[in-house]
Amino acid sequence: MTNDLKRIGVLTSGGDAPGMNAAIRSIVRTAVHEGLEVRGIMRGYEGLISGEIIELNSRSVSNILSRGGTILKTARSAEFMTETGQRKAVQVIRDSGIDAVVIIGGNGSLQGAMALEKIGGIKTIGVPGTIDNDLGDTDYTIGCHTSVDTVLDAVDKIRDTVTSMERIYVVEVMGREEPYIAIMASLAGGAEEVLFPGSRMDLAVVAKDIKEAESKGKRSWIIILSEGYGDAVTISREIAGITGYEVRPVTLGHVQRGGSPNAPDRILASVMGAYAVRALIAGETGKMVGIKGHALHLVDYRQACFEREKDQKLNQELYDITKLLAS
Repeated sequence: MTNDLKRIGVLTSGGDAPGMNAAIRSIVRTAVHEGLEVRGIMRGYEGLISGEIIELNSRSVSNILSRGGTILKTARSAEFMTETGQRKAVQVIRDSGIDAVVIIGGNGSLQGAMALEKIGGIKTIGVPGTIDNDLGDTDYTIGCHTSVDTVLDAVDKIRDTVTSMERIYVVEVMGREEPYIAIMASLAGGAEEVLFPGSRMDLAVVAKDIKEAESKGKRSWIIILSEGYGDAVTISREIAGITGYEVRPVTLGHVQRGGSPNAPDRILASVMGAYAVRALIAGETGKMVGIKGHALHLVDYRQACFEREKDQKLNQELYDITKLLAS
């Protein structure tokens, strides 16, 4: 253990993701095992600025492994976006005797970690907690598996109504830039079509496919729509206008963020949390924990936030399989 590391902080920031509590549990218990004190920072960077800091120990994180959300709460902070707010946060960390911080969150949260390091030289390690799976050099982020399961459960239920009433439904899911949820839920849910950023799919082509399928006896369709492509109401109206058929919009919204994390997310959060603490002990800073294959590794924040390679080839391959199996 490095001589100057005695107390670490942990915070969750940005949108919540299933598995954040599992990560908190792992971080706290690993740190305690290694002889470190732990402080929980409430409500993300907003709580950090206002000094909302509590003591955590192994008992503090009992029975949270299966809980969704985050016991540390989370918030978005306009003040932290300013240099003045960042300097306040740095001073609170110093005044609290915190030597390093583990930050659980997505792109914006990791950029916040970069700011703490730049402004005040604060040691940080990031743990990727976001349902969008949109960070670089990691196969998965905490929460993405459970979110797909949540969407899939909804799609399965919608399918019952779609089939019974012979209608077309457009189901909007989260994913402004990264279509992971839409593509995976479409393939697993047997959707007839998936619309996502980068797909370049023309709605006239979708309408043509629907008309041709209807002439062959197909009476129902589910279209999964990533929010980055458009909204369900508008897309439904446009498809209805072209086809003349009744099209119903469904927006799943924030149900995709909640719920008990599934096994893959609990496992991912647990191993990433422990890895983050041990990385700090080894003297690492300014990096996010990532996973490739089954191997954990560290990723520079800039690579994680700004250099994510959009795997359009894989997206297209999964899309092609979805269309093939839906025919």
